[in-house]
Amino acid sequence: MNTDFQARSATYRATVERCLAELRRGGAIGLTGRGFAGIALAAEMVEEASFANLQSASPEAAASANDGENSGAGNGGGPRLVLTASRAADLGLMPPGGAGRGLAICRLPAAIGAEAIRQLADPTTETPDTPALGVTLVDDLPLQLAEAAIDLTKAARLLPAAIMAALPPEALGNWVDETFILDCTGLAAHSRALAASLKRVGSARVPLHGAENTEIIAFRPADGGKEHLAIVIGNPDPAQPVLIRLHSECFTGDLLGSLRCDCGDQLRGAIETIATSRPGNGSGIVLYLAQEGRGIGLINKLRAYNLQDDGADTLEANLQLGFGADERVYQPAAEMLRQLGFTAVRLLTNNPEKMSGLEQCGIRVVERVPHIFPSNQHNTQYLVTKARRFGHMF
Repeated sequence: MNTDFQARSATYRATVERCLAELRRGGAIGLTGRGFAGIALAAEMVEEASFANLQSASPEAAASANDGENSGAGNGGGPRLVLTASRAADLGLMPPGGAGRGLAICRLPAAIGAEAIRQLADPTTETPDTPALGVTLVDDLPLQLAEAAIDLTKAARLLPAAIMAALPPEALGNWVDETFILDCTGLAAHSRALAASLKRVGSARVPLHGAENTEIIAFRPADGGKEHLAIVIGNPDPAQPVLIRLHSECFTGDLLGSLRCDCGDQLRGAIETIATSRPGNGSGIVLYLAQEGRGIGLINKLRAYNLQDDGADTLEANLQLGFGADERVYQPAAEMLRQLGFTAVRLLTNNPEKMSGLEQCGIRVVERVPHIFPSNQHNTQYLVTKARRFGHMF
């Protein structure tokens, strides 16, 4: 690989990491693209001081922005709230499915405060009266800028909602330190490269109940994010399709034994099934993936639980939060398998998406092995939703 390219990639990766950390601490980041720029704050982290600073930057944008297509001109000098279309629909700002591009850009009234903005972003708080607030839809932010802000809030494990102000590129440095300015045109390539960057960083023999011949291998992404784990049971043969389970981490189910889901049963059941499997001589792999809550993170999963308590099902709760039905990706799992020497698998799953996801990432799924456990009074509806809304095969 070209040394200059490696250096540029490392620099870009470091900028992404700094921007994610800044969003999580409530700070502002700068985003640039092809002839446009802007400042972004995570909506759930906005405070009066940071919002006032964004308001101060906005008049400069209105006075100086170019008149070209998607320039951000005509934004009235005020910050914009960027929401997903599903959240905007829940707020009554558009009909369900009414935004073809999946985002809603909202004009905010001048007198709005930080608490009202946080309520607009978070469906688990008291629902604000958006008509009374004077929040209206507009279309005056560059789409690439708005999409990048939403993608970054998701990557930061925050609610997918951002406060933004358009600026001419030359003015951005007056409001944001250059270490927090990111060229959003490189985000898609960065996301694709991240899975391929996984590096094996440590391993140890860890005897498990019912599977004493077990090794746990840790893989770390290049962005310094959470490690994924390969739980290798027995001595699987790379020349044969290996029995595997893709298991997304679940703090509540795996560690605490929550009865709201079947995750703990699935994890321990997969280890037992692999350890006693024939053929395979009791060998296989559980890939323990750092994708809590179908990829939305633990805090957002707890928010989804609140929405479920109010009557939403699992899918509806994710959409109300502004996420997709399932935010997980399968590139990390495929990369871990390749590094372990496996390209064909027998997959313990009820989820057809896992099968197609692995296939799309270059791993051949030669067999689906059903993985079903009894329900209880707390998770029956959850399992029904899995079957009816997600297509799980029970």
